Amino acid sequence: MQTIQQIQEPISAELALFEKNFKDQIKSKIFLLNTITNYIVKRKGKQIRPMFVFLSAMACGNITKASHRGAGLIELLHTATLVHDDVVDDSNYRRGFFSINALWKNKIAVLVGDYLLSKGLLLSVDNGDFNLLKLVSEAVKEMSEGELLQIEKARKLDITEDVYYEIIRQKTATLIASCCAVGAASSGSDPETILKLKEFGSMTGMAFQIKDDLFDYGSDDVGKPLGIDIKEKKMTLPLIYALSNSDWWQKRKIIYIVKNQSDNPEKVKEVIQFVKEKGGLEYATTVMNQFAQKAVAILHELPESLARDHLQGLVEFTISRKN
Repeated sequence: MQTIQQIQEPISAELALFEKNFKDQIKSKIFLLNTITNYIVKRKGKQIRPMFVFLSAMACGNITKASHRGAGLIELLHTATLVHDDVVDDSNYRRGFFSINALWKNKIAVLVGDYLLSKGLLLSVDNGDFNLLKLVSEAVKEMSEGELLQIEKARKLDITEDVYYEIIRQKTATLIASCCAVGAASSGSDPETILKLKEFGSMTGMAFQIKDDLFDYGSDDVGKPLGIDIKEKKMTLPLIYALSNSDWWQKRKIIYIVKNQSDNPEKVKEVIQFVKEKGGLEYATTVMNQFAQKAVAILHELPESLARDHLQGLVEFTISRKN
C-alpha cells in the first residue's frame, strides 16, 4: 500500500502551490483576522481534499488554474464549516489543537467562518467559475441537511441503516464527491465523466466516514477520544448493527445508556463492549470495504494512468489510515 507521501508525489508541486495560494486567499487587512487565519493554516492536516481535486483533474486531462481555484474554493468552504461546527458542538479541540471558539470565543469564530465562506464565493465569482461554485454549493447544502437529519434522529435514537447511509452521504461523502467532480470539471471533462468522478468520490467518502466511525471503538491515539460518538449520542453503523441483532431487553438497555448515561465512562465502555460482542466492528469493516471496492470499480472505467493509480492509492489509504 502507498504511503500518503507516495500518493502526493505526482502532485507535490501542485500541493505546494496550493498551500501558498491558500495563505494568500485568506489574508485580510484586519490584524485579528490575520492572527486567526495564520493559526488555521498552521494546524492544517494531510491536504486530502486538494489531493482528490488535483488527482481527479490529472486522471481526466490536465491540472489547470481552474483546478487550483476549485481546490481553494473547497478548502475555504470546508474550513468555514469546521469553524462553525466547533461552535455548534461546543468543542474546544480539533485534532489535538484548540478550536477557534476555544481561543477567541463563539462570536469571533462565527464571523471567521462567515469570512472564509465569503472568500470562497468571491474566488469563484471573480473568476467566472460558476460551474465549480455550483458543484461545491450543492455539497455545502447537503452537508447542512445531513447534520440536521442526524440531530433530528439523535433525539429518538431511531436511526436505521438506510438513514445512517443517507446521513453520512450528505455529511461526508458529498464533499469528497465535489472534490472529484471539481477536479474533472476543471480539466474540461464532459458531463458524463464529471458524474462518474462524483460517484467515485461519493463511494470513497462513504468508506472514509465508516472508517472514522470505527475509530470510536479503537484504542489507538487517532485524535478522536474513544467513545466520543456514543457520548454525543450519535448512532453509527457498528452500534446500529449491534442493536439490530439484539433481543428487545438488550436493545432497550443499551439505548437507555446512550440516552441517559453517556457521560459515564464506565457505561460508555459497556456500550463499546456490547458492540464488539455483537460483531458490529466486523460488519462495519465489511461494508466499508464494499464501498471502497465500488469506488475502485468506477475508477477503472477511466483510462489507465499514473493519476488513476494514485487515486486508487488514496482510496486504499482512506480505509487503512490510523487517524
